Amino acid sequence: MEYIIAVDIGTTSTKALAFNLQGQVITEHRMSYPVISPLPTYSEQDPEVLFEAVINCIAAVRQVMNGNQAATALRGISFSSAMHGLMAVDSAGRPLTNCIIWADTRSEAFATQLKGTSLGHDIYLKTGTPIHPMSPLCKLGWMKENQVDIFKAAYKFISIKEYVFFKLFGTYIVDVSIASATGLLETAKQQWYNPALSLLDLSAERLSSLVPITHISRGLNAHYADFMRLPIDTPFIVGGSDGCLANIGAQAMDAGVASVTIGTSGAIRVVSDKPARDEKERIFSYVISPETYVLGGAVNNGANILQWYQEGFVSSNGQALEETIPLLTQQAAAISPGSNGLVFLPYLTGERAPHWDANAKGVFFGVQKHHKQAHFIRAMMEGVLFGLYSVARALEEASGSFRCIFVSGGFARSSDWVQMLADIFNKQVFVRKTIESSAMGATIVGMNALQLIDGFSIYNDQDVTISSFLPKQADHEAYMNNFKIFERLYIKLKDEF
Repeated sequence: MEYIIAVDIGTTSTKALAFNLQGQVITEHRMSYPVISPLPTYSEQDPEVLFEAVINCIAAVRQVMNGNQAATALRGISFSSAMHGLMAVDSAGRPLTNCIIWADTRSEAFATQLKGTSLGHDIYLKTGTPIHPMSPLCKLGWMKENQVDIFKAAYKFISIKEYVFFKLFGTYIVDVSIASATGLLETAKQQWYNPALSLLDLSAERLSSLVPITHISRGLNAHYADFMRLPIDTPFIVGGSDGCLANIGAQAMDAGVASVTIGTSGAIRVVSDKPARDEKERIFSYVISPETYVLGGAVNNGANILQWYQEGFVSSNGQALEETIPLLTQQAAAISPGSNGLVFLPYLTGERAPHWDANAKGVFFGVQKHHKQAHFIRAMMEGVLFGLYSVARALEEASGSFRCIFVSGGFARSSDWVQMLADIFNKQVFVRKTIESSAMGATIVGMNALQLIDGFSIYNDQDVTISSFLPKQADHEAYMNNFKIFERLYIKLKDEF
């Protein structure tokens, strides 16, 4: 049995999974880490902690596979990573800052000043990244204005995956998928966009070299090779961003097919053979390859909503979070669609698509005496999906309609939540065997890079779909009553936020 290790560097944890060449998970290892928030708008992570998580996860999987008598050869290691991270390093590669992650909103003032200007609109049209505090473009603008000494002293500005590859191989590279989410890459030409760089007084030499997602690095640092029990010439495939790879992993690559992922946050995406732009700047357009683009929108708030509720208001009785959240969703299943009039705006950490409003706040609306805990839980689950549905409407307006949805992420383990998605979107929904779609996507990209497959497909639909959900028209209509209130509430409360 030959295999590939996929490494997925996420917001709350890093995972390494060993996949055989048929796309089946053999073993996996996960390490969690905290988000550092020294101020309310700050969200950072220690890059050394994340790097240690990467090499420890690989080492743990490698140890298991070395003891597996059926495992014959490791073909390569391929990567997925969260987008929009930024850190500064000196000429020796030492971090000058923590990694500022996607959820950080400290650059709100810079983003607000740029958004709505002709330059801001031009940058969006050329780069496909909406002007928002999450983008490295705005993070760099904040750093230039508020951390002048660090900005001037920095040798490179990079993301966490770039830092990992520098530590392992001594070179600075960034795949076009991660780069296209920075607000600094002209997607049509797949090169750094000079007007965006000029805005920041930044030269391209202070960014990493652009490479395709199939780029292979060899010549692993001997110390880390020994630690991870790897030959020095093990191929490391750079891979892409978690969002783009989720579509590949879910095999949502055809016209008329969308992919929905809900983990800590959430997103809906479709694949196109050309970049798309929305004059209202509601959706993103990222790169997989010169012929393949991922269009869509991400929401800040997904399963983190239930985690927030569980940690703040529910006694866990010593149970792990993974055990208590399914119990919450089971309670919600007993409540009728629409939560008996209770509506939730899920903007606990502001919002990205379609509003791109860092000031948005969470709201429960319509609370009455008959509402119990289960109503609040269901309203939160519905609110997360309403947020994604509003993105889907903008996406279909800009790029055309889609007929069905493939889902992935932790929420796919809840059949009640997936059925809710089918009913709200009024479309058929499919769940794949491997809900770790970003890691699966990294595996497929790795197989392509190693010339084990052509293109980005390794299996047929009938082999990988474990369940499907058809929408219930009566429930859809009930949801739409609340969705109309949901949309009006944001508009009415925007100034108050």
